[in-house]
Amino acid sequence: MLLSFVIPCYRSENTIRNVVEEIRAVVAQREGYDLEIICVNDCSPDDVYTVLQQLAKEDKRIKVINFAKNMGKHAAVLAGYSVVKGDIVVNLDDDMQSPMDHLWELVDPMVRDECDVVTANYRVKKQAVWKNMGSAFNRWVSGLLLDKPKELHFDNFNAMKFFVAKEMINYKNPYPFLDGLIVRTTGRIIAVEMDERNRGDSNTTGYTLKKSIALFLNGFTAFSVKPLQLATAVGVISAVAGFLWAVYLIVKKVMNPSVEVGYTSMLVFILFIGGLLLISQGMLGEYIGRIYICLNASPQYVIRDTLNIEAEPMPDRQSNNEKVRE
Repeated sequence: MLLSFVIPCYRSENTIRNVVEEIRAVVAQREGYDLEIICVNDCSPDDVYTVLQQLAKEDKRIKVINFAKNMGKHAAVLAGYSVVKGDIVVNLDDDMQSPMDHLWELVDPMVRDECDVVTANYRVKKQAVWKNMGSAFNRWVSGLLLDKPKELHFDNFNAMKFFVAKEMINYKNPYPFLDGLIVRTTGRIIAVEMDERNRGDSNTTGYTLKKSIALFLNGFTAFSVKPLQLATAVGVISAVAGFLWAVYLIVKKVMNPSVEVGYTSMLVFILFIGGLLLISQGMLGEYIGRIYICLNASPQYVIRDTLNIEAEPMPDRQSNNEKVRE
């Protein structure tokens, strides 16, 4: 059985070789398994591409995609999926935090055809407090918008059957969101609890606050119209509340003409309604802006060059109902 490993690379010149060596060592533990490793250089500012070139020269099973511009982790993963050939595709990070020693806990359930996707569910995320808070909020919103089970968390180490990866790359728009692509492809997803490891170097995460917000907006607007439905519902509620408030003021004035209509309360109510309108318009503008960019065919990613990758389409492996067998 062929296992395909997809690794987006960014600022990992000191760790990527160790990650590759560990993959080869773990896969070698079982007979009947072979591997290919697709490393995607997301226009990293360090010298990781030189390391990848050397790795590709040493082992033809290591394939490299070199981006012309930094496009983000999710675009890099999809670029890797576009060239995989394995029966099972494994996605992991380049900093040694993904616990490769638990690889078979991801692979075995799919070999037994118990599911289509297996993802690691870390007991504790080893990242900054603000990042943990952001991740928790993002998971909560994703659960609401994508109808994803609350207990299902997609972390940086997962595996899927070939057909799932093949279906995901059909998404060609410039705002990919992997969680949404997985959930809309299959419902046969399980999570396996494990512990995330420490980074293999002293670098911090490449996900800045700006990138985290951009990723949140991708999930917020790219795969659900629920935000627009929510804006409509809030608008209706506000209109009803405004009507009732107006009726109350009229009745109050009729019953007691000497009572002055409250200027402050009216001003607060107008500001409240105005704020809701601006939020709704901004949300609608975000959708329209992304539609405009998609219609302009903005690229999901641009590949400068590749190593050890033949120019051929993905093989037509198993269909959705076929099992992954050894």
